[in-house]
Amino acid sequence: MKLIKDLKFGFRDAENYRSNEFKDLFNKIFVRTDDLDKLLKSTTYFLIGEKGTGKTAYAMFLNNNDYKNTLSSINYIRETDYQKFLVLKKEKHLTLSDYTSIWKVILYVLISKTIIQIESDSIFSKFSMSLKAINYAIDEYYNSAFSPEIVYALNFVEKSKHAAELIAKYLKVNLGSESSTSFSENHFQTNLLYIKRKFEDGLKSVKLKKNHILFIDGIDIRPQNIPYVDYLDCVKGLTNAVWEVNNDFFSSIKDSSGRMKVVLLIRPDIFSTLGLQNLNNKYRDNSVLLDWRTTYPHFRSSLLFEMIDRLLESQQDEKYSLGECWDYYFPYKIYYRRKDKLEDNSFIGFLRYSLFRPRDIIAMLEILQTNFKRDKIDEHDVFNYANFTDHDFLSKYSEYKLGEIKDHLAFYYSESDYEVFLKFFEFLKGNYSFNYDNYLSAYKNLIKYIETNKILLPVFCDSAEKFLQFMYETNVICYIEKSQDEKYFRWCFRERDYSTISPKVKTGLTYNIHYSLFKALNVGQNLLE
Repeated sequence: MKLIKDLKFGFRDAENYRSNEFKDLFNKIFVRTDDLDKLLKSTTYFLIGEKGTGKTAYAMFLNNNDYKNTLSSINYIRETDYQKFLVLKKEKHLTLSDYTSIWKVILYVLISKTIIQIESDSIFSKFSMSLKAINYAIDEYYNSAFSPEIVYALNFVEKSKHAAELIAKYLKVNLGSESSTSFSENHFQTNLLYIKRKFEDGLKSVKLKKNHILFIDGIDIRPQNIPYVDYLDCVKGLTNAVWEVNNDFFSSIKDSSGRMKVVLLIRPDIFSTLGLQNLNNKYRDNSVLLDWRTTYPHFRSSLLFEMIDRLLESQQDEKYSLGECWDYYFPYKIYYRRKDKLEDNSFIGFLRYSLFRPRDIIAMLEILQTNFKRDKIDEHDVFNYANFTDHDFLSKYSEYKLGEIKDHLAFYYSESDYEVFLKFFEFLKGNYSFNYDNYLSAYKNLIKYIETNKILLPVFCDSAEKFLQFMYETNVICYIEKSQDEKYFRWCFRERDYSTISPKVKTGLTYNIHYSLFKALNVGQNLLE
């Protein structure tokens, strides 16, 4: 087996696997699950998953490979894109429907240029002269230097008069049409409608050989300088556009071997706030919900264990069966409270400190390896129980988990709201487990603190029930149900499925803070010791 110092644990953010240098490693460690094939279905438009569950990894694998006659590309929404929308909103007096129309054209520009580059022999046949004309118009607009990014497509939309004139010009040259069409700077929506229709005319005439998927990623984090209301309008417009171009347009195209579609990567909590009609049906019929859940007794047959073990096995010079590499590097047992002895497999410790997400496990591996190198442990050694219970390891990982929560909350809330959230745990007086009365007392003290210091009340603190649900949804706490002989720890991420996308916390029970947050929130003590 390779030495620990020579192992590569990849990246926490799969966007980094886009470069050729890391594509081979990514292909080796990527586990091809049933969700990957579900993602290829013509009716799947949304890839839903919590932060760290691998949404970008799925899109990146398809971006890097011709998989089952499907070619894919990824576009990321950046801060400059939202700023562009804010400028357009101010200048053009945009409504939500205008946002949707703009996003439709952006999606058409991006997917058109992608398939033109890949299937030029099909695109430039006699059946798709209109798309050929649009391609010429885009090339002239960008001086043949178009970059497949949202901000460049947005520039095309922003100058709608010029863009429409170029399309009309080349349609006339190629098809002898549009001779009397004229456009005005003052009719932005009219220009946009014309551009959208001409893209649709061009795309529906294409006879594709392969399927093409355009992934849109990056909406999970709101830049701090973009107001939440404006951000949400932009995301709502995008989501509506994804639904409409897929369901109303792409699905209606006939007589083409290959199909086109757009897939939006999105967190379940954000998706739930967008107000889409028939939301439950869209979850079940038009989405893939990434789910890495397993149970402690059956972890060894889980996809999560397979993925992590494959990460280790793929770097070896010899082939090993499932689990051999993990058992070599992590041969120790961890503490099992019920039997009061070291009995559980080492991987269960990783599960306890994670939310059963690949990114959490990889973060732990990285920190363990860094500490291993720092402490100059014999390079031929492997990890042991003391490494996993080390105070420095637990502290670093706890800070990572708190950072993940901060990023999650940044979509909705300000930095000051986040500070109020942290303040609550001081009123628990170090307790990691508390009953409902303890919770109400701590909540009242938090409200008193907010009022005394004249702090603007965060929305999630409107009521005791709302704040409890807020902490449950972010997996900071679980609630505990008891039967005669058993305790059931109800975590939001474990209760979520297609039928219950937003599980609800129960009141009047006992609550536990997640192990991984003990150090960062200064509560409890290390339960593994």
